[in-house]
Amino acid sequence: MVPDVSTGSDTRGLIIYLFGPGRRDEHTDPHIVAAWDMAGAPDPGRNPTATYTQLAKRLDHHVDLRTRELGGKKPPQHVWHCPVRTAPGDRYLTDTEWAEVARRIVHATGIAPDGDDKACRWIAVRHADDHIHIMATTVRADGRRPRTHHDGQRAQAECRKIEAEFGLRRLKSGDLTAPRTPTGAERAKAERQGQTVTARHWLREQAYAVAAAIHNEADYFTVLESLGIKVKTRLGPETGDVIGYSLAAPGDTNAAGEPVWYGGSKLAPDLSINRLRERLPNQKVADRPRYVADPAAPWRHTTTAIHTAHTVLDSGDDAAAQGHLAAFGDALYNIASATTGPHRAELRAAATAFNRARRSATRADHQAATALRKATRELAYASNEPGGLAITLLFATLHLARAAAKWHEQRGHEQQAAAAEEALRHLQAGYQQAATPALADLTRRAPRAATARRYEQDVREALPDHADRILADPTWTALTTTLAHAETAGHKPRRLLAEVGTQRELDSAKHPAEVLNWRITAQPNRRTQAARSRSTISGAPPLPNTPHTPPHWQSEGQRGTASTDGPRRGRIRT
Repeated sequence: MVPDVSTGSDTRGLIIYLFGPGRRDEHTDPHIVAAWDMAGAPDPGRNPTATYTQLAKRLDHHVDLRTRELGGKKPPQHVWHCPVRTAPGDRYLTDTEWAEVARRIVHATGIAPDGDDKACRWIAVRHADDHIHIMATTVRADGRRPRTHHDGQRAQAECRKIEAEFGLRRLKSGDLTAPRTPTGAERAKAERQGQTVTARHWLREQAYAVAAAIHNEADYFTVLESLGIKVKTRLGPETGDVIGYSLAAPGDTNAAGEPVWYGGSKLAPDLSINRLRERLPNQKVADRPRYVADPAAPWRHTTTAIHTAHTVLDSGDDAAAQGHLAAFGDALYNIASATTGPHRAELRAAATAFNRARRSATRADHQAATALRKATRELAYASNEPGGLAITLLFATLHLARAAAKWHEQRGHEQQAAAAEEALRHLQAGYQQAATPALADLTRRAPRAATARRYEQDVREALPDHADRILADPTWTALTTTLAHAETAGHKPRRLLAEVGTQRELDSAKHPAEVLNWRITAQPNRRTQAARSRSTISGAPPLPNTPHTPPHWQSEGQRGTASTDGPRRGRIRT
């Protein structure tokens, strides 16, 4: 059950919307199911003699009294609005049940506490099977304003209780760090224009993808504009510095043909200019990654940094852990951007899903995650995808996503834990798509039986406690091929197995041979490592790879119009 608190100043406008046909004629049988006084609340939905104006005057009665006291000035934002919706798949609720829900919500939020005869006037309107709209005017009979501080959180808490008592689906509690959801008008507009996502959602994904790849504030705006996105910055009156910005999707206009702007913080809390600056220090070009002769270096560096992040999540330093989770969110965008295989779609979906897991009420120490952030930004400039090492990196992301879900769960971050689990499922699907043919190819190119027996002896000597499980693993044959490649590259198989086997524990690994295979793949070629590290190309790199979402919103010339058949209302974040 989802409550969505907002405020406004147009009583009659909201009433017209609630009792009207809806934006797509979806309002069927609108009527009042509960009110401050059922006998005193005219119902335009069921009473032919009642009018919108009559109901508005009754609701605004105490507002008008207060207005006269204030000398003709109405209290600001005096209209309180809270739609309450059941989750998909929930059972049908009767009018009587919805009336109870409404009374509990207005009590919990301070609009109309039980037994308070001077409480605000309110109504609950039902015009669909799965939700009601609670509307109130926030002036009490004694002329005071109600105590509605944290009303959104209190409404959510009451909905969790109602879900349990009514046998409804239990939703995840939020912590006010979620991005704003698209409004009904935005969703309807996207549907009319044949878009699969709203402009708000599309812009958010573009902004995240660009922020993950660039190195300073100026590049952030430059790359966004190169994608056709309109950028409008707000400057401080004294310093002239940028203190805020807004974005508009290409071709997304209102009824007057003007761009529809979304502020950075309205797209997501960590896309505000201040939060971006915490992650994007104003570095000079000379500080950017240097291009080395080894094209696999960015993939290897990122794999190492992700393993370090896993350790940080277990360290007990929550600020550092939160910083690494934010950096991991960027990493997923850059990995998806640098990937060319068929599994790229799953990596894109994982990056989008993890956005909810990259933020919590815990303040992040972004400096602690500098190594991970720097390594993953190198991927934005990577020119090719080294197959085995790219799969090794993907394998490492699986473990970090799983650790992120556990970290959030332990701290009661329900929405973030669910988002990390969703990202994990996409990463698992992507890994299977990429790893299955690669492991099959390694198995096909297995060394001779005598060489395999020698490696078997190396496993028993280097990792005696895990040898039986490793040799029984279906991917053991693929591991022998990887060991042969490592031996050719200058490694001693027995020593290498001992090194990678003790990097992290193997007891929890379902397929230990598969784990060792990717750990060994991440090792550099010892015979060429020194030569490659000496061969560098310095200077300013080009712009990073473009974000993973296609840089277009609408076809050229397509014009959208803002919805005008309902009041525009703010959204409370969850």
